[in-house]
Amino acid sequence: MEKIASFTIDHLKLQPGVYVSRKDTVGSEVITTFDLRMTSPNEEPVMNTAEMHTIEHLAATFLRNHPQFKEKTIYFGPMGCRTGFYLLLAGDYESKDIVELMIELFEFIRDFKGEVPGASPKDCGNYLDMNLGMANFLANRYLEQTLYHIDEAHLVYPA
Repeated sequence: MEKIASFTIDHLKLQPGVYVSRKDTVGSEVITTFDLRMTSPNEEPVMNTAEMHTIEHLAATFLRNHPQFKEKTIYFGPMGCRTGFYLLLAGDYESKDIVELMIELFEFIRDFKGEVPGASPKDCGNYLDMNLGMANFLANRYLEQTLYHIDEAHLVYPA
């Protein structure tokens, strides 16, 4: 079997950022997949499932209610390695096109207080596995260490 594209990225050089992972065409529509890398792979501890689950609920809710991107949001979800998330948007985008959206999103997560949307037994199959405090902390860390200081090195996969 051929190695898939995401396994060809040198994870020893990969740092937190906002990367275009791939672009696919479905009919006449381009779907852009973003790699929202929040931790340095193989250097830092991975995120725990509870905070990732909380970030997923908050991000999906935010994106699907965003005035500009609600109709373009296909999917937001965790990476299996627990170092970040994938965001799939309908449209042909580059990383720089969504930096402001990512700042809005992670400020929303950083500042969120109260009951996490969808965190009930009726709405979620694992509703007890949530950690809002750590989700707030990780969102702030991503903003402070990456999104507020983003440059070309954080937007294009390392060679």
